[in-house]
Amino acid sequence: MLKEDCSSELKIHVAKSLPLPSNVNRPRIDLIVFVINLHSKYSLQNVEESLRHVDAPFFLGKVIFLVTGAARDTHCSVHRSTAEKLAHTYRSPLLSCDLETEPFRAAAAQRLVRLLQVCAGHVPGLSALSLLSLLRGAESSPPEDL
Repeated sequence: MLKEDCSSELKIHVAKSLPLPSNVNRPRIDLIVFVINLHSKYSLQNVEESLRHVDAPFFLGKVIFLVTGAARDTHCSVHRSTAEKLAHTYRSPLLSCDLETEPFRAAAAQRLVRLLQVCAGHVPGLSALSLLSLLRGAESSPPEDL
């Protein structure tokens, strides 16, 4: 993501889980990306536990779930539908990416930087909430058994 062309200063904080330490002086948080590795049940469990520490206003367009490992479906410990239900429950977009392949990794980075620019208010006429509405319109209808 740091290699992408961005009109504003881009700062990324990587954390294994939430909450973040309170004694750290950090900039405003514009976007939270929860990464779920479908090859690790621990990854899903860690995301589920971390979600409890996110303030409700962030779920108005500033939380995104990123699923990795879907390319090798036979090795998955977590089904993609589980991640889809989690994203639906929190009314947040779900992106899928193969991080092991450079072109896919670069495409995901471009997309995340663009989403971050919107969430930070750097795209005139588009807010995180309106972007969420646009992304929801592109999604298929949610499973009925939720």
